Amino acid sequence: MSDTITYQYSQPSTLKKSTLSDELFLAKYSEVQKNNAPCFFWGSLTDPYTVARCLLTLSNVVKSSFSLSPFELAMLKDPIVTAGNEKIRFEGFSHCAGVYARVDVLGDGHDGEFLENGTTNVDFNQPMLAALSNIRRSEKVLLSIGQKEVALHREGEKVVERKVPLPVKWIKGLTSVQIFLAESEKVHSFNRLQALQLFKSIPPGKPKTDYYLITRGGKPMFSPVKAGDAITVGGIHRLKLIEPLLAIADELRVFPHATMQSTTWQIYIGAVRFSLSISRDAWRGFSGEGAALESLIEDVPDNWVQSLDNYSYANQAFNPTLLAVNEGLDLQKVDNITGRLSAIGLLGYDLDENNFFYRRLPFKLNRIMSLNPRLKDAEKLLQEGKVQIINRQDDKVEARVEGSGVHHMVMLNGDKEQCTCTWFSKNQGERGICKHILAVKKLLAN
Repeated sequence: MSDTITYQYSQPSTLKKSTLSDELFLAKYSEVQKNNAPCFFWGSLTDPYTVARCLLTLSNVVKSSFSLSPFELAMLKDPIVTAGNEKIRFEGFSHCAGVYARVDVLGDGHDGEFLENGTTNVDFNQPMLAALSNIRRSEKVLLSIGQKEVALHREGEKVVERKVPLPVKWIKGLTSVQIFLAESEKVHSFNRLQALQLFKSIPPGKPKTDYYLITRGGKPMFSPVKAGDAITVGGIHRLKLIEPLLAIADELRVFPHATMQSTTWQIYIGAVRFSLSISRDAWRGFSGEGAALESLIEDVPDNWVQSLDNYSYANQAFNPTLLAVNEGLDLQKVDNITGRLSAIGLLGYDLDENNFFYRRLPFKLNRIMSLNPRLKDAEKLLQEGKVQIINRQDDKVEARVEGSGVHHMVMLNGDKEQCTCTWFSKNQGERGICKHILAVKKLLAN
């Protein structure tokens, strides 16, 4: 083995040398000014009954918990509401952040005017839930969405929900769930009858073992026995949250994550779409998955993040590959910025459009570190000089990281990563990389 290789770590202030295309892009989008209209959308819903049923289901998701205490339940709130790009989106998490739900009211689902794009976060209290429960199929319902409130207007009645703070736990959950969605692909599509039959095979109670979505004789079913092409579903009882919508569904599509870290169940009802994403296990919340850590390894200047935020605001969508091609930007650089925009809650992901959408949220760039404690810990290890590269040959790297009374060994070999710490031994890389591997990768990237 060769002698220890010493790497000096210093916080980089810029990426690689800027190109002309970089400078043109920054100049173009640094000038974008965001409007501050008090109202984002005003208009009628073309199918208020379906929207109401979906919003009630979303509220049931938000009120659900699969691992939290009553004290923790009281700290979390209701939907994030985004109006823009001719769509209205309502999003929320279960209290434990292991279930993510979204209602998309598409272009044909409303007849109104988008005065400005924007996002707010409100509580759905009992008056709103009662109003939604009483909506009839033929009823005329108006919806207004603004900076400080969401209001429902029906039969001379107006129900208003005021803006509330967005829980930090939700921002952390949004980071991972959007990255998982971007790595998911459709595997199954079922009609209403098939979907109803499939959900009848969900076992009673709260099974503690995995179940698998399989097809036998062309019939889909959930089975405790794994087959070769099965989709793994942990905490399968959580799917019962969307069962009431199947009776009015046109179609159910299933999108598993590439390595089964989540599954997404998307219900289509006319011009309304309901999505439910569940984490790998009932005890795992999206807020703790660390899916964005790899994209946060390379540092990105603040002005780049600001300009990409302005770009997303102006276009109401964010396709990293298309952006890189159209603007002549480095794809790795754009991917790193995508991770940062996701890490502060600014990007969501639309599976049907295969594209990120934009949430207009207030943000602080220094929040990235506070929302990712492993990243913060990795930075501290580097600043204190506790990371040493022992050997480096081609793609193989061996490093020693000083811990509390112990030294951890990190091995990188191409795509394979190992660490002797407890986190890695327990999770085997499934819940994001540990702080020791993260620190070594940041040192190598410097």
